[in-house]
Amino acid sequence: MLNQKLIWGSVAGIGFLLSGVSGVNAAETHPKQTARFQAIEQPLAAKAGVTLGGLGLIGLELWWFVFSKSKSRQADSNQGVQEVTITVDGGYEPARVIVSAGKLVRLNFMRRDPSSCLEKVVLPDFQISEDLALNRVTSVEFTPKQPGNYAFTCGMNMFRGVIEVQNEGV
Repeated sequence: MLNQKLIWGSVAGIGFLLSGVSGVNAAETHPKQTARFQAIEQPLAAKAGVTLGGLGLIGLELWWFVFSKSKSRQADSNQGVQEVTITVDGGYEPARVIVSAGKLVRLNFMRRDPSSCLEKVVLPDFQISEDLALNRVTSVEFTPKQPGNYAFTCGMNMFRGVIEVQNEGV
């Protein structure tokens, strides 16, 4: 392998050496073409517009990927059951659900998106995988024991949400 790299490096080096020694350049082989490029001066307004547009796009990307926070929702407590409805339409809304540890949680998934990716929800930490019917509510129930963040995803692991489990009374 090393010998092969050495051979190809030598061949390339000899090629560069011969091209410099020959004294022939592209302008001489094509006399009708000029070897010079002409600079085209752009108006200051065009330069400023392109610069400001680029900075604006960079700012938008930073906001989208770094600074935008997903909306969170505290689960409503009703007769000892923490319940929240999650709309499934191009992702999960809300994508962050806050619940208390040690109480039954019921997530009601309302699937509006017909894509095959979102036809299943997976909660790996709770060993739950549930098919979601289109335009119907599908309930998923579990009881989180420990505080922490637990992910839920679509069947293809492309769309994600988080269940934030807090100690009771926090």
